[in-house]
Amino acid sequence: MAEQQQNQSNDEIDLGQLFQLIGRGFNQLGLGFLRLFLYLKKRILIIGGLVILGVAVGYGLNQITEKKKKIEIIVKPNLDSENYLYDVVAEIQSNIKSRDTAFFSSLGIQGMEISQFMISVSPIETDNSSKNDMEYLELLEKFQDNSQFSDVIRTEITKQSALNHRIEFLFKDAKQGIEFAQKVMSYINSSDYFKQLIAISTSNAKTRLKENDVLIKQIDSLILGYTKNLEKNNAGVPEGRLLLDKEESLDITGLLQLKTNLIRNSAQQKVELQKGKEIINVLNFGKPQQVVKSFFGKRLVLLPLILLGIYFAGLFFSFLSKKAKKYA
Repeated sequence: MAEQQQNQSNDEIDLGQLFQLIGRGFNQLGLGFLRLFLYLKKRILIIGGLVILGVAVGYGLNQITEKKKKIEIIVKPNLDSENYLYDVVAEIQSNIKSRDTAFFSSLGIQGMEISQFMISVSPIETDNSSKNDMEYLELLEKFQDNSQFSDVIRTEITKQSALNHRIEFLFKDAKQGIEFAQKVMSYINSSDYFKQLIAISTSNAKTRLKENDVLIKQIDSLILGYTKNLEKNNAGVPEGRLLLDKEESLDITGLLQLKTNLIRNSAQQKVELQKGKEIINVLNFGKPQQVVKSFFGKRLVLLPLILLGIYFAGLFFSFLSKKAKKYA
């Protein structure tokens, strides 16, 4: 019994000591905050002055620095040329950094300060959800067994999966910026490999259009023949059927549906011909505009931090020097 009371007393002492330690810790933490507050309060004028000085200097540098302009060009790559687009833009930007005047002279860009320019490219995300895209593809799959729709389906799937891209040019002089952007875009669209692919694709599309026209004319002649025979023979022939040589039959409804499909396919081919003239289609060639900088730019934030860092580093060095003198 006495041992249990002693153990209980020891546990109460241990808990009491633990709470005392926790309380002392909070007291020390509070004292630390108070000391820091008093330390900063004594130097509030110096710290505030450094912050104001840094902001003023940063704002002044932003005003002195020559403001840049930009042109944004919205493009859409053809024939899986997305990787080519990003590679060629990286090549041009690398030549700008190295100031390769020979490269830009070959593009017809002369008498310009190359270092003033910058070029970048980024994808433009669409708002279409993946669910809507899947529903669209499922709708197209219903026609996959129809050979007349195979090319249209492939084109539409590629169009839905491809993103538009934004090419951004930065420069100082608006007139030179427009000229630079135009000549660079001409260079981007000058790939011999993709030009050959476009030529082949264009030739195939034109061939399909001619074949569709021939088939449509043949269907029209068959329907015309059916109409003339229908006028001669008003009886004995089932509705929608034309007997040829008393052995073969012709489905007029199927012919009309086939003609409709051919007309749709030809219309789609004409659109694709128009879209596929260039390697990189330019959807919108923007006008020069001023680059808008946020008020709290890098300089306005960075300079005050640098000045405060130098000030506190000096105080710390002074503290170490005083401590070192005691042990000298």
